[in-house]
Amino acid sequence: MTTPKKSKLSGHAAHTQDSAAQGLAGTVQRPIRITMLGAGSGFTPRLVNDVLRIPGNQGGVIALVDIDLGRLRTMRQLITKLIAKLGQEKKWKVVASPDRTQVLKGSDYVVNCIEVSGVECVRHDNDIPLSYGIDQCIGDTIGPGGLFKSLRTIPVFLAVLRDCERLCPQALVLNYTNPMAMMCTAAGRVSSMQVVGLCHSVQGTSHLLANYAGVPYAEMDWECAGINHLAWFTTLEHKGVNLYADRLFKKFAVDLADAEAERFAGITSYDSADVKDWGKSQPRTYTQTDLVRKDMCVNFGAFITESSGHLSEYLPYYRKSEAGRALLRQGYDGGTRFYATNWPEWRKQVDASRSAMLKGAESIDWERSWEYASWIIEAREKDVLFRIHGNVMNNRGGAGQVITNLPADACVEVACMIDGNGVHPTRYGALPRQMANLCATNLGMFDLGAQSAIERSKEAAIHALMLDPLCAAVCTPSQIRAMTLELFDAEKAYLPDYR
Repeated sequence: MTTPKKSKLSGHAAHTQDSAAQGLAGTVQRPIRITMLGAGSGFTPRLVNDVLRIPGNQGGVIALVDIDLGRLRTMRQLITKLIAKLGQEKKWKVVASPDRTQVLKGSDYVVNCIEVSGVECVRHDNDIPLSYGIDQCIGDTIGPGGLFKSLRTIPVFLAVLRDCERLCPQALVLNYTNPMAMMCTAAGRVSSMQVVGLCHSVQGTSHLLANYAGVPYAEMDWECAGINHLAWFTTLEHKGVNLYADRLFKKFAVDLADAEAERFAGITSYDSADVKDWGKSQPRTYTQTDLVRKDMCVNFGAFITESSGHLSEYLPYYRKSEAGRALLRQGYDGGTRFYATNWPEWRKQVDASRSAMLKGAESIDWERSWEYASWIIEAREKDVLFRIHGNVMNNRGGAGQVITNLPADACVEVACMIDGNGVHPTRYGALPRQMANLCATNLGMFDLGAQSAIERSKEAAIHALMLDPLCAAVCTPSQIRAMTLELFDAEKAYLPDYR
């Protein structure tokens, strides 16, 4: 396990324009094989574009897997077009199959973007809990929606990992599928594959904090650790000055006071007055946003990685009463049923966009992004050190816990070093107690949720939601049991073998 040396810049080279243009030091020595699972995902085109833009790449094979044959065909055409646009037809071969076992053999990297049940269950995930008073904004990583997504998805992911153990045991598995914490917890408990979960909340929030603080990103020094969507920027400095104490606590207090004034003026809303329009964007008449994160920062002492609406689901404070909802706003800032209302339409928009790209009506001239996948591949192939923030088991490395005051068999999100041997979590130490204990309230739910999926246990699922902060803030244990069984019945076609 690596202990990182403190440097002037503890952010990511991948997030600066110069690095995007130049890549990392060193030379790629070989062609590689990358298998994209759930290739119809919205992530796939940009992730492949990022890989193609690794300077000096030696090409190889991009294998696409999706059980939706129409999406698979479209994605193969789009990736082939993208390769041609970049003039790399002689280096890269594209293959596609609905059967992963036909293409996994010899893979160096397996990128997991699978979605089990598509949009079929999102209505149940949100509307059944809502009938019990459990109000979700996103509902795909925690809460009833997050749990049932994990119960549908983890068994498939574990089957994927068993195939990887047989066909490509040396591959590095990069997981983008939510619910991240439960997916990676289950993988870490059951599989021998090296798996790292990748999210973009650390990258995005670090840039946001530089903007809030009014300092150049490249001059900001920071550390971040915790769990996915509930990781804390415990250090945030500019030229040795603590940005929290110097300006952000004061700025956020003013923003919260202004938000309160806007509420009393009657110009705020977090959903429509009409139930049928919940989750739809309404005309915005207010100025203050991101209020849950600002409130948590002022009260707990550090800024958190996930957007305010999604974060509100990880906490017992904001979605159970009018006083809590006073800090919620539309869309990603907390709108009721935002994800369930909009996701089916987003899928249609993605399909339309891909069709336009194939026809040449929409550009595919993209710069390299700050998604971690290509930077991990480049660093591993060049055997150079590169820092990311990844989701890994807390007991990884054999030298004790990465975060010492969180459970050893939990998934945590910490700085990791990449080199030719893969992913190496860095030892963070102890989170401030109030932050660690708030993370622990989520980890109990994730522990039982992952175990429920591993064992196909309905009782473990019920107990997981009894520990869930959003459910426990609103419902009694008996109500949670009834709701969980109702969800199992509604989604039984996608939940085989649960007992």
